[in-house]
Amino acid sequence: MRLRLDPFTLNLDTRQLTRDSREIHLAPKAFDLLATLIAARPKVVSKAVLQQELWPDTFVAEANLSNLVAEVRAALDDDPRTPQFVRTAHGVGYAFCGETVVMPEAPAGVDRPPCCLEWGRLRFPLALGDHVIGRDPDVEVRLDAPTVSRRHARLRVTDEGAVLEDFGSKNGTHRGDDRVTSPVRLADGDAIRIGSVLITFRLFESVASTQTQAP
Repeated sequence: MRLRLDPFTLNLDTRQLTRDSREIHLAPKAFDLLATLIAARPKVVSKAVLQQELWPDTFVAEANLSNLVAEVRAALDDDPRTPQFVRTAHGVGYAFCGETVVMPEAPAGVDRPPCCLEWGRLRFPLALGDHVIGRDPDVEVRLDAPTVSRRHARLRVTDEGAVLEDFGSKNGTHRGDDRVTSPVRLADGDAIRIGSVLITFRLFESVASTQTQAP
């Protein structure tokens, strides 16, 4: 299950907290604490219950729980004086006070949104997150051509779509005839020129998924 805690996304199945497709680290116990509070929302969960949930049959100092709450608040940029997500019920425990929206599940085997880059017969499937385009062997989308910089551009895929950004490359990045000087949103079929290399942005709904392969 994925929950939207604007501007965050919490994936209970993969145990990931993300913001703008960037994963925010949470220790396992801190993730469990956040999930427990969300499951009980908007009710207050007592400190005793939380300690039993997080450290079953083990005695721990109350400071351990306070430290986990602080970690969750730091991850969510939450101010305990004016909480948007985690509220303290003084002398009792804690409650999740933010709004949550259950997000629809993607079809099996398909990332959200399902998209790729095409270069000739090659296809680069793009999952959620950042994908650096360039000539460097370590980048996600490698275009081995002399007019392509080692780290030429970046394509960021989020739940809302895909955005292309140039990294100040020598030979430039173009969408169609327009040079990319600031982040631009992509649409299915957009022609992208990386240096002199022409690639195409595609949604997987528009291509046969059985032939996807990265070099």
